[in-house]
Amino acid sequence: MAGEISVEESHVGPVVRPADDSGMVILYLHDEAGNPQQALGTAERLTVLTGATTVCPRYRPGFPAALIDAHSGYSHGQAAGPVVVIGEGIGAALATAMMMQLRDSEATPPRGAVLLSALLDLSLETKSLLFNASTDPRFDITALRRRIADYARGVPLTDARLSPLYANLHGLPAVQLLVAGTDPLLDDSLAFATRAARSRVAVDLHVWPETDSFRDEAITAMAAFVKQVTLAPRAGAAA
Repeated sequence: MAGEISVEESHVGPVVRPADDSGMVILYLHDEAGNPQQALGTAERLTVLTGATTVCPRYRPGFPAALIDAHSGYSHGQAAGPVVVIGEGIGAALATAMMMQLRDSEATPPRGAVLLSALLDLSLETKSLLFNASTDPRFDITALRRRIADYARGVPLTDARLSPLYANLHGLPAVQLLVAGTDPLLDDSLAFATRAARSRVAVDLHVWPETDSFRDEAITAMAAFVKQVTLAPRAGAAA
């Protein structure tokens, strides 16, 4: 892989570049806030599979600073080509909030978005949290509640800027949702897919029965989606 890609530092965070640039850009809003190095393994695989430049922005672990940083990463990516946004965990909430702001300001939207094991309802009231968290010893709901409280900075957790599940989803680009059936955050993806479809957003939902093969297969599915939405004509463009 080393001969196929390079990793460089930018003012927004690490950027993974392919040897043969396809002209596509992925903005990867990972789940690690100020530590994008943890996301580089996934970013490198996506770059190899798609030929896209992948931007892994640092973002501050609090609202609204995180949203400002996401926009900075998006602007950086736009300079290199059409952008597809990938959000993982709380990064999925951040990605969706950013897309809503772009829509409302009539700025150029991304070509599509992927929400991976997405945290989209920060109130943490879904049934899958109760049922699935008890079977996953790695999932610490107490730590997650503390992290969300720090992130919200006193903003109500049902505010649409924090929890996209409560937002107006009309006008968003095509969205792919990837989640395992055993994921404590399963219900976030299911509920969001339903609401997005009702809002006439193109939705591509994939649910894996178990977590064992989820990660590898999800990266392949993301790469295929990135290629699909980047090469497709933009909605509203002249034929």
